[in-house]
Amino acid sequence: MPPSRGWRPSEWRAALAGESGSASLEFITVGLILLVPLVYLVLAMSVLQGGAFAVEGAARQAARVYVLAPTPAEAEARAERAVLVGLADYGIDAATAQVSIGCAGGRVCLSRRTVVTVTVRVQVALPFVPTVLTHSHAGSIPLQASATQTVSRFWHEG
Repeated sequence: MPPSRGWRPSEWRAALAGESGSASLEFITVGLILLVPLVYLVLAMSVLQGGAFAVEGAARQAARVYVLAPTPAEAEARAERAVLVGLADYGIDAATAQVSIGCAGGRVCLSRRTVVTVTVRVQVALPFVPTVLTHSHAGSIPLQASATQTVSRFWHEG
């Protein structure tokens, strides 16, 4: 209770004598209880955002290089390299990635006006989760991205 005007110093001391506590200890305790989960949330969201950027970029680049390749065999090889590089840029192991290539609009995947869709799937491990849990996918989040490109009408097998 704050003293009003006219109180003497002895009255101040008497009024504050009942206010004993440790505000710094309370601040540290409450701060840790709130700060640790918040820091972990920021770390986890940044890992997931990086993984989302990785799969989206890998799928987009793989679709682009696929439709520009001169032969179907070269298209597969180029798409695989694009996924490897795209995921490696974000520190994701490309060996765990699943890549699927689908075609619409033609019997052959690499022919004029064929629509090619590349889908990339990965499991992104959450930070500070033991490896035992990430191998069983309990401590990881699945991410998937797809990209679609159309083979040029001027494409010819080279």
